[in-house]
Amino acid sequence: MTESVIRFLIGGVIVSTFAIIGDVLRPKSFAGLFGAAPSVALATLGVAVVTHDAAYAAVQSHSMMFGAAALCLYSMTVCRLLMRQHMRALSASLLATAVWLVAALGLQAVFSGGA
Repeated sequence: MTESVIRFLIGGVIVSTFAIIGDVLRPKSFAGLFGAAPSVALATLGVAVVTHDAAYAAVQSHSMMFGAAALCLYSMTVCRLLMRQHMRALSASLLATAVWLVAALGLQAVFSGGA
């Protein structure tokens, strides 16, 4: 419970900081780029390093990279299904979720020695 509260607070501070940076920079679309997942990932890694050891944080960071790669593949699959196959959004996203799951677990299995 305490770790979740710390993550919430650190994540909020980091998201706010990145939102301020994004608001100052141009174009304004940088605000969304800086205010989302990277700041939450930084907060999570910071808490992992403080509460656990560096090896635990390394496992967490590897999992984040695998998830990001799988999300990229998911996004490309959804775009392709929507634009080339003219599928409905719900059908395309549900089908691509299977692609994301296989990619994430596959990367985890290949590079970490197990899912």
